[in-house]
Amino acid sequence: MDKNQPSQMDLLIESHLGLHRQGPGSTEMTLRALNFVELPNDAHIADLGCGTGGQTMALAQNTAAGITGVDFIPAFIEVFNDNARQLSLHERVRGIVGSIDALAFEKESLDLIWSEGVIDSLGFEKMLAYWNGFLKKDGYVAVTCPSWLSDERPDEVQKFWSDAGSGMDSIESNIVTLRGCGYQFIAAFVLPEKCWTENYYNPRKAAEKQLWEKYPGSEAVQEYVRSMAYEVDLYERFKPHYGYVFYIGRKL
Repeated sequence: MDKNQPSQMDLLIESHLGLHRQGPGSTEMTLRALNFVELPNDAHIADLGCGTGGQTMALAQNTAAGITGVDFIPAFIEVFNDNARQLSLHERVRGIVGSIDALAFEKESLDLIWSEGVIDSLGFEKMLAYWNGFLKKDGYVAVTCPSWLSDERPDEVQKFWSDAGSGMDSIESNIVTLRGCGYQFIAAFVLPEKCWTENYYNPRKAAEKQLWEKYPGSEAVQEYVRSMAYEVDLYERFKPHYGYVFYIGRKL
């Protein structure tokens, strides 16, 4: 590969590898969602689409559970496991390379499935229905998913998320879907604006500057940074209409 023309996936990984979070969120919101969950002392949690594990380590530091993080990007899992070792959590927290729509866990073996920021890309209903089979009875699911926050759905927003493969729907519709997939609805709440700006967009923008230094004059970097800037601009202009929402359910 031409060093000056990395792929868009290469750039995505490089610009996210050093971030505490690979999407909107915060430790405070992770722990707020965790407060709705009741776990046994010997609980097993799966964090699906875990990235480098920012939220995973927060879960580990606030539970006694064994936790398996799953992500399809090996570089993320390498950092994940390094983070677990640095925090002395490696005896009960491990990351593995895998796909969240082809899980290697035994059926009905998990007490909690956690997933921040990735369920929408594979289908909210499809994944909730699939993951249900891996939860014990009364096990929990906790996910964040982009959702409409108003009845108005601007065409520009709809096109952006649709082009990204999103099936973004309203909070009310997603709760109906959650129930239809075999869960008792426990709670839902909207992530605050700083979960997008302070915790994700600002650190990502700093990482993008490093790409310019590494790949001077790269058209691929120019295209990538432009697309990321458009995403930020879209959120700034239309944030009253959409955002990430935490959904928590318990398997019936």
